[in-house]
Amino acid sequence: MIRVLFVCLGNICRSPMAEAVFRHQVKEAGLEDVISIDSAGTGDWHIGHPPHQGTRDILDRNQIEYEGLQARQVRPDDFHQFTYIIAMDESNIVNLATFAPEFAENRKQASIHKLLDFSSNQTITEVPDPYYTGKFQEVYEMVEESCSRLLAHIVDEHGRIK
Repeated sequence: MIRVLFVCLGNICRSPMAEAVFRHQVKEAGLEDVISIDSAGTGDWHIGHPPHQGTRDILDRNQIEYEGLQARQVRPDDFHQFTYIIAMDESNIVNLATFAPEFAENRKQASIHKLLDFSSNQTITEVPDPYYTGKFQEVYEMVEESCSRLLAHIVDEHGRIK
């Protein structure tokens, strides 16, 4: 099983959006039996809360399910449980090191990337937080394209995974 964890600050906007979009793409590709998806935040302010209303609205408009998503915080065992940890920005990556300092030193478990490492637009390197900007449509477009390219990367890296 290939396991993917999307990470942002509070786990109510960007990472649950990426989780829902990626889950939708994985299902469409018929790979839901081999790729597992989750999301978490580096902060603890929203634990147990559903995605932000702006995230829910954009997912509804694009007919992407998000039923049952609840914010949680990153846990030290995530570094051993997940194949890929996909952060929304550099501060998320820096904050991840506080949860598993030994991981930050040797990075032998999960592979950590920023989501926009998979974007075709290399001029923007971080997904802006729509909690502050209100630009949920812009973030959705970044997430959708980058998740699609992430899925292609995973399929390519793992060969035939069906």
